[in-house]
Amino acid sequence: MDNHGKKMIAPIIIAVIFVAYYVGIAAAFIFIDDIPGLIKLLFVVVPLALAGVMIGVLRSRIKEIRSGEEDDLSKY
Repeated sequence: MDNHGKKMIAPIIIAVIFVAYYVGIAAAFIFIDDIPGLIKLLFVVVPLALAGVMIGVLRSRIKEIRSGEEDDLSKY
């Protein structure tokens, strides 16, 4: 495995953990019957949106690593 592959392991693992967490929260709220429909929809959409944002951040981070910009602080 090359150096870029090693640097991508941690962000991928963290992203998978967060996405699984957010999807789990959304799934848990689907099965709670005592919550009104609109609030349930909100409690499902927000975690799924956060999971989508996490995937977008991961894609951005992988692009940075592949282009050689591992250290964002060097820009400032």
